[in-house]
Amino acid sequence: MQSASSRMLLDPSVCEQARLTRDIRFDGLFFTAVKTTRIYCRPVCPAPTPKSSNITYYPSAAAAAAAGFRPCLRCRPEAAPGSPLHRASSELVAGALRLIEQGALDGASVGELSARVGVGERHLRRLFEHELGASPLDVAATRRLLFAKQLLTETALPVTAIAAAAGYASLRRFNSAFVDAYAKPPRDFRRGRGQAGPDSAIELRLPYREPYDFDGLLAFYARRAIPGVEIIDERGYRRSILIDGEPGWFSVSQIAGDSALRLGVQGVRTAHLGQLVGRVRRMFDVDADPVAIMQALKRDRRLRPLTKRWPGQRLPGAWDGFELGVRAVLGQQISVVAARTLAARIVERYGTAYEASAPAGLGSLFPPPAALAEAPLESIGLTRARAATIRGLAQACVDGRIDFSSQQTLADTVTRLCLLPGIGAWTAHYIAMRAYTHPDAFPAGDLVLRKIIGEGSPLGERAMQLCAEAWRPWRAYAVMLLWRSAG
Repeated sequence: MQSASSRMLLDPSVCEQARLTRDIRFDGLFFTAVKTTRIYCRPVCPAPTPKSSNITYYPSAAAAAAAGFRPCLRCRPEAAPGSPLHRASSELVAGALRLIEQGALDGASVGELSARVGVGERHLRRLFEHELGASPLDVAATRRLLFAKQLLTETALPVTAIAAAAGYASLRRFNSAFVDAYAKPPRDFRRGRGQAGPDSAIELRLPYREPYDFDGLLAFYARRAIPGVEIIDERGYRRSILIDGEPGWFSVSQIAGDSALRLGVQGVRTAHLGQLVGRVRRMFDVDADPVAIMQALKRDRRLRPLTKRWPGQRLPGAWDGFELGVRAVLGQQISVVAARTLAARIVERYGTAYEASAPAGLGSLFPPPAALAEAPLESIGLTRARAATIRGLAQACVDGRIDFSSQQTLADTVTRLCLLPGIGAWTAHYIAMRAYTHPDAFPAGDLVLRKIIGEGSPLGERAMQLCAEAWRPWRAYAVMLLWRSAG
């Protein structure tokens, strides 16, 4: 049965209207479960519309699965945009979901997960039930199943490689999960596909909700792209990466005529695929609900024209938190172009060559924290203070005092970062906004923002904070719109 707490998150009349009209704006925001067939679907499912009396609504695929419903083979729940519920509510749930995406529950307990986000296990379970209508284990199990189903239908990877990529401990458990959910084994989903090697190029579809301003996101990345590490051109975005210490590279482009991005992956072991996809999804903010965000922001007269001009604004994340942190420090009180030049010098001096990515216009890897912890960065043109700040950040990452792979609340993130010499509130909030993708991060001291809101005369920081209260919990999106309006 669906819990009372999870039912509170859904308005049945809105869900019913969206289901009957197959409104694509609601795709992934809830799921419809049919009592007679015991199948759950996306609200855009093309199957004949069941009677309302036979429908139950769930806030997540995991909630429907936990209630005993099977995923629809026709509308494929794994092809829906991700649920953005956690983006507007509990930061603790956001952090736990991020860790689950990285496979935190593939071989660990809920108790270990709750310890990593800093709460008790019982409280975490209660938050998950309230916001998602399912337990952390249910969410992890549904994630594994749907990701495996996507790999089966969109790639030619061997079944054994897919089981490992999705986080199954054994092929037996993988087969059992599919038989329980679909009443047939994984091999039946191959649809006559050939079989690729485990390290072959992989392409996956990343669905999003319209509108999506991909060109605007690319323009933002292009101004900051580090030569050799990133490149943006007519084909889209490409970058080299280190994932668990191993090199690879990926590309992201828009699929014509489809509400989805195409993710191409090269040189990455299939065991790392789930983690990579989760990080790219956050980087390109594909799970956001742009309509809900813009509806909230357009209540402000200063933001209203911007929401109309750029309704598909996304929050540009970052592939690597440490790299973004270095870029944020480099950008303190200098132009974007100057910061990019300094970042390129860091890669040239301390990065690693990656020849396998050179044909894609890349060829270099950004240095990890250990490579910069004691580096004489003054030799490439950094001031003594800024070089010391980057070394301090690198050492904090090496020591584990700063961990970009975990997730804390916005307040905790800013507090931890501000303990490092040379990192103030502006830098901490900028890192929180992009490296941790906190949707409510807000660098209130930013001079450009203060001038825009003050209509030419810089508003005081305290006044800026008060003004932005109306933008919660989407202040980071407001920041992006305002920066964009300033050119």
